[in-house]
Amino acid sequence: MIRLVRRPAASAAELQWDPAQAIATELVSGFDAVIHLSGESVAGRWTQAKKKRIRDSRVVSTRNLAQALARTSQKPQTFVCASAIGYYGNRGDEVLTEESVPGDGFLAEVSREWEQATSPAAEAGIRTVNLRIGLVLSREGGALKPMLLPFQLGLGGKIGTGRQWWSWIHIADLVSAVQHILETGQSIAGPVNLAAPNPVTNAEFTRTLADALHRPAVLPIPAFAARLAFGEFADAGILASARVIPKALLGSRFTFRFPSLGEALKQLRQ
Repeated sequence: MIRLVRRPAASAAELQWDPAQAIATELVSGFDAVIHLSGESVAGRWTQAKKKRIRDSRVVSTRNLAQALARTSQKPQTFVCASAIGYYGNRGDEVLTEESVPGDGFLAEVSREWEQATSPAAEAGIRTVNLRIGLVLSREGGALKPMLLPFQLGLGGKIGTGRQWWSWIHIADLVSAVQHILETGQSIAGPVNLAAPNPVTNAEFTRTLADALHRPAVLPIPAFAARLAFGEFADAGILASARVIPKALLGSRFTFRFPSLGEALKQLRQ
């Protein structure tokens, strides 16, 4: 395995690249598969500069990489690129699969452009997979880590009405799903929802997290407070509702190790 890194390469297992610049074809030539997951975090207040970094870190880097893969004489069999369930926008109780139409708003626009940026690779005959990733639950980071402290202190609770759907995935299932996609050959291509088959409302998520930590969840965060703290990101992120089902993965007989939130959180707290 070779990693592309932005700093100077520290070993033979690394290659330096600048995702904002055109990429030399020899840098990405001769690999069986290329996986692209990088992108500026969407969390935090969205200034115009922050939004530009969010867009460019995804769209520009993906386009540069896809164009290089398309030009190289030794093309990979598979190009796997991150996307996000933000593609669907704020959709209330609607059940969303890979066939659902895109939503509205900044994150949906970025996700559409992000996926479109992989087109040069797909048009060159490379199997291209767009991973629409939900909230990733991990001990090391992802969506779970910043939630833990307030809940451990007994200060957690639902956000807004709590009726918004949160689609999540355990980090182990995310890694296994990518491996599964790489091993399935041409049977999986295009958009793939990387989310557990049992999305939950924010109210259920916070109750389940509190139970896993043996703490109460009695201090809700009103929507206006979330907007004061996070601005535009509040409505586009934590208050938005996306009830996402991993239809493509289930149809390919992928088995989730952690299909339910309770099981996932229990394992992560061990």
